[in-house]
Amino acid sequence: QFFVFCHGLLQLSQLLVSGYLKSSISTIERRYGLSSQTSGLLASFNEVGNTLLIVFISYFGSRVHRPRFIGCGAILVSLAGFLMSLPHFITGPYEYDQSVASIFSNTTDLCQPKIPGSGGNHSDAGCTPHAARENHEVLLVMFTAQALLGIGGVPIQPFGISYIDDFASERNSPLYLGILFSVTVIGPGVAFMLGSAMLRFYVDIDKVTRDEIQLTNKDPRWVGAWWLGFLVAASLVAVSAVPYFFFPREMPKEVGEREHAFCPFVNETFRRFPLFLSDFPLVLLRNLRHPVYLLVVLAQVNLSAMVAGLATFMGKFLERQFSLTASLANMIIGAVNIPGAMVGIVVGGAILKRFQMSLRQCSAMCVLGMFLCLLLAFPLLFLGCPTQKVAGVTYSESSEFGHHALECNLQCNCPEKAYNPICGSNAIEYISPCSAGCRVVNINADNNSVLNYTDCSCISENGLAGFAKPGTCGTGCSHLFLPFVVLSCLAGILASTSHTPSFMLILRSIQPEDKSFAVGIQFMLLRVLAWMPGPVLYGSAIDTTCILWEKKCDRKAACRYYDNNLFRQR
Repeated sequence: QFFVFCHGLLQLSQLLVSGYLKSSISTIERRYGLSSQTSGLLASFNEVGNTLLIVFISYFGSRVHRPRFIGCGAILVSLAGFLMSLPHFITGPYEYDQSVASIFSNTTDLCQPKIPGSGGNHSDAGCTPHAARENHEVLLVMFTAQALLGIGGVPIQPFGISYIDDFASERNSPLYLGILFSVTVIGPGVAFMLGSAMLRFYVDIDKVTRDEIQLTNKDPRWVGAWWLGFLVAASLVAVSAVPYFFFPREMPKEVGEREHAFCPFVNETFRRFPLFLSDFPLVLLRNLRHPVYLLVVLAQVNLSAMVAGLATFMGKFLERQFSLTASLANMIIGAVNIPGAMVGIVVGGAILKRFQMSLRQCSAMCVLGMFLCLLLAFPLLFLGCPTQKVAGVTYSESSEFGHHALECNLQCNCPEKAYNPICGSNAIEYISPCSAGCRVVNINADNNSVLNYTDCSCISENGLAGFAKPGTCGTGCSHLFLPFVVLSCLAGILASTSHTPSFMLILRSIQPEDKSFAVGIQFMLLRVLAWMPGPVLYGSAIDTTCILWEKKCDRKAACRYYDNNLFRQR
């Protein structure tokens, strides 16, 4: 029972490390200027290390000291977690464009028409070879950490399950494995809640004092302390790895007659693996020719690819579509959507058990669940708003004000890459105070934050120069947020009711001696066809909807503005 407790704790903290990345992905994109395609690849890169090794690990399953192996895997995972946070410590503080001269820079992004002919008022100074190299280092470290995370995670689940199943009594084994399964489902929810808590802190909380932080967490330039969660999760993994070095190789069986009733196929895999490599092609062909098996696995692949992409980018979508903070978006996913999916899985299993369903009924239940999910998810295509009006990006003023509007900031020498969004009193957003032609900034003396910008030549109200507030205007979509969350949660519940029946279809339609292979091949296909490419495909689709890219050293970095309608539809 102590082993089960330790294993539950370890699986939870391992899922914290891998799930936490998904919760802070939009923050890491902003901090290091990544496209969604890159961040999607990063999010799914741990599957690479995992898939390469899983075959060998199962092969050695019965011959090694399993607890010790699990402990070593856990230490790798914890190392990977610490590595993930390393970029924060090797790069300088986060820099962003400001209107107020500060310790970071003495430049300003206000309109400064004083100096004719001297070019922009701050040049592209950030682009030294050092800056470019730093960016490569960051990516290298993160991809290495993700690969390590995958490799370290390999022995944890299969060895833990087989160890428990070998030494638990037949009566208790299903209970123990049920506990572990529920932990693996709860894990991602806890990870998103951790993300929600950590992203409330400013990223450089350890490098700058409180008074020097001029951003609030509602500002589009805000970057939360993404690295903090990795430290927490990695420490947890390290702590839960310790007991594994003290468990024996074999345990006395729990009291109670013992046959391999619950989990024969897991043990089977470890016992018969030497034959596995020689039989592999034959069994693979036999299973793949089995129409039920093939179709169900294909269905699961499609569903899992969708889940993988959604898990990675759902937070980013909520942030952009409904102008939420990253912290709130994670809170919604961790407290509403993931528990919804858990409820669905449990309900599906309960219905199965209650009505003792035949295979035909199982497949009917899957079809029904998916069809209802489609019906509920269809309105989500329309629940959202277009991108706010951004001068020069989604909206050109010349159409409304005649010709002078375009010239309004010509004398300002605006730097091209300035990004410090402000919302004009005419409800149009400007990329920076300079592009709105603002010449004056008013500061709140108490907490050093910007109150407003005045004397802005591009914002004209009744012929007078208008003013602007710092921060984005927002999409004005908050009234659709609640219906969206409710519908997406219900759709998730319905889709996940088909989880258990689809597994039953596979287990019951295959010849008993092939069960272990069938399940192994199924997980392999899910990894290679769904979990790996899913986030990358989603990220690429999201990138196609970007309308303004941040430029770093003449290359595309993170996206500043998306076309929200396209983002939602694609």
